[in-house]
Amino acid sequence: MGSEAVAKVPAGRITARLDRYLAGRTGSATAMVKDLATGRVYRYHAGERLITASTAKVQILMALLLRTPWSRLPAHVRRDAEVMIRQSDNHAADRLWLRIGGAEGFTAAGKRFGLKHTRGVPGDCVDLYCWGITKTSVDDQVRLMAALVSGKSPLKAGDRRQVLALMGAVVDGQDWGISAAACRGERVALKNGWLKRVSTKRWATVSVGLIRDDGRDYAVAVLTEGSPEVGYGIATVEGVAERIMRDLRRCRA
Repeated sequence: MGSEAVAKVPAGRITARLDRYLAGRTGSATAMVKDLATGRVYRYHAGERLITASTAKVQILMALLLRTPWSRLPAHVRRDAEVMIRQSDNHAADRLWLRIGGAEGFTAAGKRFGLKHTRGVPGDCVDLYCWGITKTSVDDQVRLMAALVSGKSPLKAGDRRQVLALMGAVVDGQDWGISAAACRGERVALKNGWLKRVSTKRWATVSVGLIRDDGRDYAVAVLTEGSPEVGYGIATVEGVAERIMRDLRRCRA
């Protein structure tokens, strides 16, 4: 590997940059990026536990595929999986949530992927989407994303490719987030989430996924809460992701 690949992450500089940026913005944020080729990692406020919003839909799909490979799923279930990820369809997510066994199945799948802070919310959350108020950590989200490209993953290669294909084809208007930090030519597989908190009337805005280029994968997670509107939260998420990634690698001209 070249010197760039093994260069030390300038954590202090990145943190200072994020502190300055977020000091002028409303809400809280936590973020993490891991270079899966070298193990280099950066964390920001990693102790925070914020909600997943619709990013939980990736774990729902991965839990489903642990039970039944994509090739053996009925056509209507495949369709639910597709619209859940690509269009963030909540009703499809509800159906698959029940299919995986609800909170218990969700949590059990998370444990198989090594998640430590992400547990499904039990109960009948009609119109509140229990899966969306799941608290998580950026470490868990990065670990989940890494499981999509690791040969040691509990998911078989074909099922990993299917999840990545759906995450790489989200509909226009939902492809914001960590994609703002991608260089030209890099590919992005992501899932975003946005949810208005009943208690505060403010928004959780989240983006998790992979930025990929020539065998180099960066697993990225940015979680925020407290935005007055979705667009504000999107700007925060993108601002955080871009400010971290600019110091982890250089974009080619």
